[in-house]
Amino acid sequence: MNETILPGAGLSVDIVSDVMCPWCYIGKRRLEKAAARAEMPLDIRWRPYQLDPTLPPEGKDRQVYLSEKFGSPDRAEEIYANIRAAGEMEKIAFAFEKIEVSPNTIDAHRLIRWAAGAGVQDVVVEKLFSAYFVEGRRIGEAAVLVEIAREAGMDGDLAASLLAGEADRQKVMEEIDLARQMGVTGVPTFIVGGRYAVVGAQSPEVLLEAFTAAAAAQNANDNVAAE
Repeated sequence: MNETILPGAGLSVDIVSDVMCPWCYIGKRRLEKAAARAEMPLDIRWRPYQLDPTLPPEGKDRQVYLSEKFGSPDRAEEIYANIRAAGEMEKIAFAFEKIEVSPNTIDAHRLIRWAAGAGVQDVVVEKLFSAYFVEGRRIGEAAVLVEIAREAGMDGDLAASLLAGEADRQKVMEEIDLARQMGVTGVPTFIVGGRYAVVGAQSPEVLLEAFTAAAAAQNANDNVAAE
């Protein structure tokens, strides 16, 4: 199990991500490696995005979805071969064959939002990625999300109650719209220090360079403000 990254005071790192994005899972692993080597504390926050907002609330049959997106499941498997290989390098055992439904991820993002308030956002994100890509669980279903909330130490009954209503749905959708307005067209996108954007599942070295540059700029601004 990778070391959990907890939010706190430090250089802000906002990850615009979707839990149905395999490269976002790989990006999380590389971020963990970069964070372990960073020379400054990081405040890591997960932000919502939807790769496919047209998916219905109940999701779509995985084989149908792959055929529509890539032309055929066989073509999808060719594309996923590279992702499997990248996952192996990060010790992620992608099991795409277990996925039966491509989910609408709005409710998963609502849970991630609430997890931040409970101090377990990174834990929930990790469990969502693992549940979907390794276990093939249906992360678009409320019952599965409640199980994940409980596994992460959240109040499962409260999560169930919130998921049954519209709590924070509009806020999540507005945050996704804001990301698109900012020019985010692919995920993961790492926004470091509120000023540097690193697009894609980049190496730990690239992320570390962004951390260093953002921290230097932040310190320079602080020094100017203090004069």
